[in-house]
Amino acid sequence: MVCCTGRCTLIFLCGLQLMAALERQIFDFLGFQWAPILGNFLHIIIVILGLFGTIQFRPRYIVVYTVWTALWVTWNVFIICFYLEVGGLSKETDLMTFNISMHRSWWREHGPGCIRRVVRPSAPGILDDYSYVSVTGCIIDFQYLEVIHSAIQILLSLIGFVYACYVISVFMEDEDSFDFIGGLDTYCYQQTPLEHVELKPVKPVSKVSVIWTILILLTGLKTTLLLK
Repeated sequence: MVCCTGRCTLIFLCGLQLMAALERQIFDFLGFQWAPILGNFLHIIIVILGLFGTIQFRPRYIVVYTVWTALWVTWNVFIICFYLEVGGLSKETDLMTFNISMHRSWWREHGPGCIRRVVRPSAPGILDDYSYVSVTGCIIDFQYLEVIHSAIQILLSLIGFVYACYVISVFMEDEDSFDFIGGLDTYCYQQTPLEHVELKPVKPVSKVSVIWTILILLTGLKTTLLLK
């Protein structure tokens, strides 16, 4: 019953989270978004840990996954606020790249229907290798694509959080019942203490006794042969 209702569902959700995180990691790498890259990397590790704990009946690993899920929801809410410019945040800042570079989201220039043109400046005094990028015709703006990605992560995480709490409670109940049965078995089949076992020393066999035994056997064998 646990596998059908909770455990298998949590395994399926962890698989979906892994696929969604890997897809997001690829596009964040293409856009040099170092903060999301670090977050996605940690998320992938914790989801694998939670998946292993669910398969191997390790509730402690699932507890770690549950705590991380709450943090992951918080991080994705922040990303939504960042791209929607809520609370004084601005998507034009270099916050997602740790102020290392001026790269923006990969979807900004490669979104659905976007036409990217590189325009060389004709004004004097500007270096020849300096250029402008013009993007037109996008069906969906890049900030909304990022918001959709974060919303999917939040939805999967919330569902995973609920099922993880349910699976943890079931695993803990199973462990309590198993310990109770094991305790009865240990009590019923308790071994005899070592102090009740009586040990007797073994007398060593001397060499003289061995020689006499061999001589007696040889004498008996000789007598048998003469009688025949």
